[in-house]
Amino acid sequence: MLYPVRFTPAILRALQTIEQARTTVGLTRLPPLVAERLRQQARLRSTHFSTRIEGNRLTLAETEQVILQGARFPGRERDVHEVERYYLALNQIEAWTDEGVPITEERVRKLHALLYRGRRARPTPYRDGQNVVRDSATGRIVYLPPEAADVPALMRALITWVQQAEAEWPVPIVAGVAHYQFVTIHPFYDGNGRTARALATWILYRGQYDLNGFYALEEHYARDLEGYYNALVTHPHPNYYEGRHQADITPWLEYFLEGMAQVFRQVAEEVRRLARQPEEPEPTWLQTLDRRARRIVAWLEAHGTVRSAEVAALLGIGQRQARNLLSKWVEAGWLEVADPSRRGRRYRLKHPHPPSHIPQT
Repeated sequence: MLYPVRFTPAILRALQTIEQARTTVGLTRLPPLVAERLRQQARLRSTHFSTRIEGNRLTLAETEQVILQGARFPGRERDVHEVERYYLALNQIEAWTDEGVPITEERVRKLHALLYRGRRARPTPYRDGQNVVRDSATGRIVYLPPEAADVPALMRALITWVQQAEAEWPVPIVAGVAHYQFVTIHPFYDGNGRTARALATWILYRGQYDLNGFYALEEHYARDLEGYYNALVTHPHPNYYEGRHQADITPWLEYFLEGMAQVFRQVAEEVRRLARQPEEPEPTWLQTLDRRARRIVAWLEAHGTVRSAEVAALLGIGQRQARNLLSKWVEAGWLEVADPSRRGRRYRLKHPHPPSHIPQT
């Protein structure tokens, strides 16, 4: 174990609540398009709140416009790129989970590259110099991470531990420890918080704690920023080598798991509520569609038409691949061209399905 963990009453209660919610969601069947809309809203909220923690100025509505409509906001180009890239990274995490690929240093570095530079970026190298975390208001040093020379060995130890711990420890504990240790190492010059939260999500998804993708832990942190940052401060000395590397992280794990339990409980309650509503029979043509196609159907139910650029953004793929998928779906017979013009080409459902109810968020 990287750190000694005490299974306090608070931790045990949180783990119990998490398991109960996980069981509830796993046993409750929702109409597929209702479930897809819940997943879409969760991804948008994860994107918005994780980047907001780092100072992103876009609202949730503006984040949705960027992701789903390709909106641009002059003067806030960096904010736009941040939310685009976080959403892209979430799609990649989902793909890696579906493929069952292991967590490796190379993929963690690729995850950071997706978050910080975009799709075509190569895996980010670890920092080669010292970085420092300062109080934005006073300039005071809040945390001095380990020296660059120690980062490769520390990251290697972290990833090795995660690979082993996934089969030995409760998955939420593994995610919490990995989140803490990643930001403690601070292996990159920037983007460490976003990567730590994305890594924790990946660990939870791999361990089947994805809750069908219905939750956004980042929202809990963003709404309690002071508590989030205070929980990460496990030792009074700001220097990594002066106690932080041997700190008791039980208070952090209590915070992490209690927040996760709260979010999971809320999702379970929402799923139960939606499951009580009358279910419409799913048409035959819809039953044959895969996860990506269903995501586009959910979009079309809400917006009527879709462009290749929107498909690319929704699925986290390139525009050429999006155009190929659209052509394939037209050939399959459930999609048709609504606007054939070269520059404004749009597609719509050939067999519209009555929209299933989902609450506005």
